[in-house]
Amino acid sequence: MEKENAFYAKLEQKGVSRRNFMRYCTFLTATMGLSSSFVPKVAEVFAAPKQRPPVIWLHFAECTGCSEAFLRSEYPHVDDLILDILSVEYHETIMAAAGHQAEEQLKSAVKQHKGKFICIVEGAISTKDNGVYGMVGGRTFLEIAKEVCPQAAAVISIGTCSAYGGVQAAKPNPGGYKSVSEALGIKTLNIPGCPPNPVNLIGTVVNYLLLGKLPALDDLGRPSFAYGKSIHDQCPRRSHFENDAFVTEFGSEEAALGYCLYKMGCRGPDTFNNCPTAKFNAGTSWPVEAGHPCIGCSQPNFWDEMTPFYKEQ
Repeated sequence: MEKENAFYAKLEQKGVSRRNFMRYCTFLTATMGLSSSFVPKVAEVFAAPKQRPPVIWLHFAECTGCSEAFLRSEYPHVDDLILDILSVEYHETIMAAAGHQAEEQLKSAVKQHKGKFICIVEGAISTKDNGVYGMVGGRTFLEIAKEVCPQAAAVISIGTCSAYGGVQAAKPNPGGYKSVSEALGIKTLNIPGCPPNPVNLIGTVVNYLLLGKLPALDDLGRPSFAYGKSIHDQCPRRSHFENDAFVTEFGSEEAALGYCLYKMGCRGPDTFNNCPTAKFNAGTSWPVEAGHPCIGCSQPNFWDEMTPFYKEQ
């Protein structure tokens, strides 16, 4: 109880009321596909965590956008995630150590938590010419991944680059970049997106802490709670476009061009993600709500298969 009270006091110092926090927990519980009876238990995971799973976060060929999205998570804020809920043992962007000291920390963390840590991988892996087209600390991405990932309890590929190869794997792909799963021949839990919504990673971690297992996955290795429906099926613009009164007033062509963005090249019908319901920046908005068509960033090979963008397919 003391720890829980301290957590809520810390939230209030940040301008977050207990009511707003519980509202977030209700939203997260619904996002995870759990019944409302789990809301207090989800809140307890944040307020009084019973365990802090060790996390080793590897960076390969990426833009760090996935980490930037993660750093902007809310309720829990990133400091609570790193210091109270998770035990982030290695993360190049946020750790104080650098150079040889950082590499020693990686080796020490893997040895200490062998078979128990969650390995989160950000970025694709070069495989051509033994992976020389991507290196950290004098070692190739491929070498590091082969050493670390097999020793993890679970491997989570965060972002489309690590999940499916991303822009690095787009044609002609001179570096032979591949997803973590393809490069290593292992099964990974994929949280694609460019960047992915941090709530999907939080939901995955909470599922692990709450139920002792990772969430159910679709045939592309994605959590079904987040990637089970297409963008188009959840999009509020679609509902307006298909509203008979709207079409009667403005005409079908005007409705299509002015509301539903399909004729502007929106890839929502072929893209599966929860962007319309989860949104970004604490639920403020998402690309289609802001007037930009979906480009299909959470789908495999979207750089090759969804282009040219802004043209109806």
